[in-house]
Amino acid sequence: MSPDPSEGIVPDGTFVFVTVGTDHHPFDRLVRWADDWTARTGVACLVQTGTSSSPQRARGTAFLPYPTMADAMRRAAAVVCHGGPATIMLARQCGRVPIVVPRDPGLGEHVDGHQQKFAAWMEEKGQIVLAQDAVELERRLDAAVADDGALRVSTADGGTAAAVAKFTDLVDALLARKGL
Repeated sequence: MSPDPSEGIVPDGTFVFVTVGTDHHPFDRLVRWADDWTARTGVACLVQTGTSSSPQRARGTAFLPYPTMADAMRRAAAVVCHGGPATIMLARQCGRVPIVVPRDPGLGEHVDGHQQKFAAWMEEKGQIVLAQDAVELERRLDAAVADDGALRVSTADGGTAAAVAKFTDLVDALLARKGL
């Protein structure tokens, strides 16, 4: 079995994970914003760049194997991603409410505005945190790093198990009071 080429790429300690996805359109704007935030704060940042430019200060890699990406999402203080539905859902499955910066077709980052529409809809449902500009992204990242639990969400299995455990405790307490 050959070694995982991404082994050791996920930082230890507090870090932010940024993914621009794998679309052939570069998303240099998001990479630059993450890099600027890293330079200002000194907080580690791992950026999956796809076809975008490499960051200057943050750790960057063009692509990550799925298990490594999921591991980075689970361990990161915050996950920042493009507005692709699959990436947003993966972040949520990994226990993170993602900060979403949708690609802008007007800037040559995508072919149409579906990411902007989907991200707006997801924000209305309370499923993501939207960042429309660099200032908003930095503010949201600062808050996420200051409060490690701020952008965490129960995963489907963890949430179900916790609900079942709570229900069991309530039923046991009720039965104990009734002497059963």
